[in-house]
Amino acid sequence: MADPHSATVSVAGRTLRVTNLDKVLYPATGTTKADVMGYYAAVAVPLLRQLAGRPITRKRWPDGVEGQVFFEKNAPGGRPDWVETVTLHHSGRGREAHDVAYVLAAEDATLVWFAQVAALELHTPQWRVDAAGERLAPDRLVIDLDPGAPAGLAECAEVALAARELLAEQGLDAAAVLSGSKGIHLYANLPSVGEAGSEAGAGEADAEPAEMAHRLADELARRLPKLAITTMQRDARRAKVFVDWSQNNPAKTTVTPYSLRGRERPTVATPVTWDEVAAPDLHQFEYTEALRRLATLGDLLP
Repeated sequence: MADPHSATVSVAGRTLRVTNLDKVLYPATGTTKADVMGYYAAVAVPLLRQLAGRPITRKRWPDGVEGQVFFEKNAPGGRPDWVETVTLHHSGRGREAHDVAYVLAAEDATLVWFAQVAALELHTPQWRVDAAGERLAPDRLVIDLDPGAPAGLAECAEVALAARELLAEQGLDAAAVLSGSKGIHLYANLPSVGEAGSEAGAGEADAEPAEMAHRLADELARRLPKLAITTMQRDARRAKVFVDWSQNNPAKTTVTPYSLRGRERPTVATPVTWDEVAAPDLHQFEYTEALRRLATLGDLLP
């Protein structure tokens, strides 16, 4: 007898078994697994552009956002055989050296599979791998603006506008992405510097954007001493905006633009215009709003 809770679907020529489509993953809004699949299918073009070549760490909520959550780096067993992976060696730095087989996303069907396994958040580094699976130098810089209560999105916006000016002074155009949580992420594409190459070369290539981001964070704290801070201690961040430059470390990841967030409501890491950043009604967007914005504004990221 057929299982009424499962089905086999075809996505761009790939066959995938999906289950429990009516399972509610966001109880506050009644958002189901089928809704999540629909969202990721609808944003496939801009989302895949962001994910292309980047090893993906998935954050999964198999029982919905009110249940247990875990990070998953290694590609799980039982995945469809067409899901692409890349194996990268981690030297350890305080832990035993090991290899990780990361998932890569190059097609719509992989996004649908993410939804099937309740991988709501997709996190990636600021570098890509090439066709041979070799790590390239960082291709973008990211600044994470994280408010400490009672500071909020308005304070993040003020710091973001100042950061945009500083990046422009460095010849970099910044794009703003609402994190889908509390703050704002700023991205700036970096000039191509080629492959990272040897271990020493990789270190040199990695260091440049991290050092640039660190200098920018320090300068923001100097120009906005009552608002911006680079100290990680949480008790020092009250009513200020933490300027987190450390996500440019090659071992760290940031939630990908257009990814859902595993919050109470189905918010999205949503690109916004700078006019919106400066507007008094700035707010985090849920996936339904993000879809309407994409239909009317297109992809706002360069």
